[in-house]
Amino acid sequence: MKRSVLTRYRVMAYVTGVLLIALCLGMIAKYALELDGAADFTRVVSIAHGWLYVIYLVLAFDLGSKAKWPVKKQLWVLLAGTVPTAAFFVERKISRELDAKTADAAPAAAGA
Repeated sequence: MKRSVLTRYRVMAYVTGVLLIALCLGMIAKYALELDGAADFTRVVSIAHGWLYVIYLVLAFDLGSKAKWPVKKQLWVLLAGTVPTAAFFVERKISRELDAKTADAAPAAAGA
């Protein structure tokens, strides 16, 4: 598996996570605090998060298929973009796991 596949996933995980937190803060500002302009902010962020989440899904699925993950793990990673802050924790765990696998595979490939 190429390192660029993991890098693309990581970027989209952070983008999706930040937008989801911004959306949650916008919802609090809109409904709980009733701030002016919160409705416009929430609308823009929700549209951006929705479209970028679709890209996140594609890239996470690509990563999972290349890493040969079981379906349960794949679903866990795909749903991480829907829970505020979960994308950060899942991304970190996945990155550490795949970094270890690529580090183990690199010396074997060099020796071949």
